[in-house]
Amino acid sequence: MRFRLVLALCLLGASFISSSAQQPGEPPPSIFGTVTDVQNDAIPNAVVTLEGPAPADHASATTNAQGYFTFPDLRPDLAYHVTITAKDFAPWTSPALILQPGQQLNLGGIPLKIAVVQTTVTAVSTEEIATREVHAEEQQRVLGVFPNFYVTYSPNPAPLTTRLKYRLALRSMVDPINILSTAAFAGFNQAADTPDYRQGALGYAQRFGAGYADGATGILIGGAVLPSLLHQDPRYFYKGTGSIPSRIVHAAAFAVLCKGDNGHWQPNYSSIGGDLASGALSNLYYPPSNRGAGIVFYNALLDAAGRVASNLAQEFVFKKFTTRKHP
Repeated sequence: MRFRLVLALCLLGASFISSSAQQPGEPPPSIFGTVTDVQNDAIPNAVVTLEGPAPADHASATTNAQGYFTFPDLRPDLAYHVTITAKDFAPWTSPALILQPGQQLNLGGIPLKIAVVQTTVTAVSTEEIATREVHAEEQQRVLGVFPNFYVTYSPNPAPLTTRLKYRLALRSMVDPINILSTAAFAGFNQAADTPDYRQGALGYAQRFGAGYADGATGILIGGAVLPSLLHQDPRYFYKGTGSIPSRIVHAAAFAVLCKGDNGHWQPNYSSIGGDLASGALSNLYYPPSNRGAGIVFYNALLDAAGRVASNLAQEFVFKKFTTRKHP
């Protein structure tokens, strides 16, 4: 009885082995298919990778113009995985594929989905943008020497905070070239004997101090204090486009107009008020013969005319010779 049972089991095992083994003349298993998009259009040049349990069972292929691929001469009874990748499409991986002897497995049309595009957005505050712009403007110099801080070449500059307005004003006040220019003008005034200080070293020191005080108070009040209180931008906004007459009007108008922190045009109370306040303060240190309301208003008009000339130069000349200008 035991012999019969063992014999039956042996015959059953032999039958199973013979059914799983590759029969003579039977072709080896293969896998093939077509790669398409979701609209059933062929995807050529897709990379198809076949992975089996051993390195010898790995293979790769590229789809042809019709999106077709094939992996012939495979081994039966092994678990294979097919992975497909293509540019702009999400990868596709098959489940485990176990082939029977002689099986020709057609995966059919394999539709690939469009790859999900991940976009990373870095949030930058308006104040940080304005800080970067001011840092760039502090590097601007005509001919690489003369400071050109109070002009922005950006088409849409960020509004300045109070801190940045004071930073720009103080940077201009302590700039060595501005101080040397004040010293040079003091020498010219010494030669012209104006204002009515005495001559000699003391007179030169008085003229230098008066000149520096005029510039410093004008910049501080007109470029920081009033713009902060009135929410106005003290910079010149370079136009650079349009007809020449329109650019001339733009430059001249900036003597009496300015951009507010809200981006709207406003009367330039800051610059005009800075000129008048600086002129009024000069009555404290100028000689009696160079004081008075008439002189204050006269000098304010001269300052306004000077801004027109400076703005015209900014619009048509200075940009060509300004180094490290902020785009």
